[in-house]
Formats: sequence, C-alpha cells, structure tokens
Amino acid sequence: MKHEIVEKNIGIMIIFIIVAISFGTLVELVPLMFSKKTNEPIAGLKPLPALELEGRDIYIREGCNNCHSQMIRPLRAETERYGHYSVAGESVYNHPFLWGSKRTGPDLARVGQRYSDDWHRAHLYNPRDVVPESNMPAYPWLFDNGIDGERTGRKMAALRRVGVPYSDEDIDGAASAVVGKFEIDALVAYLQQLGTLVQARR
Repeated sequence: MKHEIVEKNIGIMIIFIIVAISFGTLVELVPLMFSKKTNEPIAGLKPLPALELEGRDIYIREGCNNCHSQMIRPLRAETERYGHYSVAGESVYNHPFLWGSKRTGPDLARVGQRYSDDWHRAHLYNPRDVVPESNMPAYPWLFDNGIDGERTGRKMAALRRVGVPYSDEDIDGAASAVVGKFEIDALVAYLQQLGTLVQARR
C-alpha cells in the first residue's frame, strides 16, 4: 500500500522521478568523463589553424550547424552514405561541439576534400548552380567580407584556457595568418579539413 502514497501524491512522485532520472544520468555520464576514448584526442589531431578557426566561427554565425550535423552514427545506412562513424576523440578541441542532430542538409562530418575549393565557392555563392534541387540559401556576402584578424589571437588564447593546446607562436601569428583573406576563404578552409584525419586513418 505504500506505493499508493507515492502514486496519489504528485509532489512525492515528482521527487522520485527527479531522483531516478538524476541517478540514470550519473550512471551514463560519469564513466564517460573519465574514459580515455572520450577525453583523449585521436592520433594526429591538432587545433585548428587561424584561418580554419575563423571559418568555424563563420560556419556557426551563418547557422550552418542548424541544418547540417557533424556526427555520423555507427549505423550501416549512415556509414555507407557519409563515411566512418564519428569518434569522440576527433571533437575534443571543439568548443562548442557541432555534432547536431537536424539534417535539413547532409551531414558534413566527412565532407573535407570530397569536393574542390571551386565547387565549395560556387555552392556557397549560389547552391542551385551546382545542386539544382537545393533549398540552401546563398551566401554571396562571404566573398566581399574581409577577415579582421584582430580578435583571432584572443580567440586562440581563450580556447587555450579550456584545454586546446595552442602555442604562443600560434597566438602571436594568428593575425598575420588571416590578413588579406575573405570570409569565403576561411569557410572553405574549415570545410575542407572536416573529417580528413579519420578518413586518412581508415
């Protein structure tokens, strides 16, 4: 009869639900926090260079991660279409991570080097020029907007505080690495490196 007390009292029921969910969450997440597979970078992984880091920020600013995931699940339908499934070790330097779950457009986790720079430029200028059925918006302003490298080094310094191993040389040379570049250069550089390290190891 004690269970009737819980079932008939919504306040007690809510407390028990919260305790059960919290316990389940701890059981699932705590072991992952101490697992080398989730915390150690895969072999050869390096922090994004200045131009690619700026490209990643443009990718986020333009909302690309709202329609494109960067996480291939370990299912046959996914790996046959997109390539090797995503592993935690390739995302340890990503702040924030861009795994996502919504796919209005295809997953981009392994898009690096699949297409030429010119293809990406044409696609971003007007997607329907290369994919007639695409509903992706065009981004012509990327070709006109230059990159202000004044904050690039500060971004790297901030990322270093959360564990991304940027060196003093990386930070000091960040502004000169992006001088004279346009946003389209940075975004294409970012896209062209996605997943290439895992592809090379297969």
